[in-house]
Amino acid sequence: MIEAVIILTTVPDAERGGVIARRLVEERLAACVNVCPAMTSFYRWKGAVERADEHQLVIKTERGRVPAIASRVRDLHPYELPEFLVLPIVDGDNAYLDWLAEESRA
Repeated sequence: MIEAVIILTTVPDAERGGVIARRLVEERLAACVNVCPAMTSFYRWKGAVERADEHQLVIKTERGRVPAIASRVRDLHPYELPEFLVLPIVDGDNAYLDWLAEESRA
């Protein structure tokens, strides 16, 4: 069984999210990327509390692809410091996890 993970990152708009999502899937770094509807984020940045409308990307892939995705996200992302969180998938439908492994394999 593969080590499946979900990676979270945010982007300033759906268009940028779509560009990143398409690239990750086309390059077989991820099996699937969801671009979620707009949300409002509050965070502290350089000493000030900021508010921004953002879209969450939910990236589904294999653990071994994480370094390549991190590099690609940095290349494509407009933020100075993009969110990049990796969450393990501890269980799931075997057929879905097999598909995820196949589609994110180089």
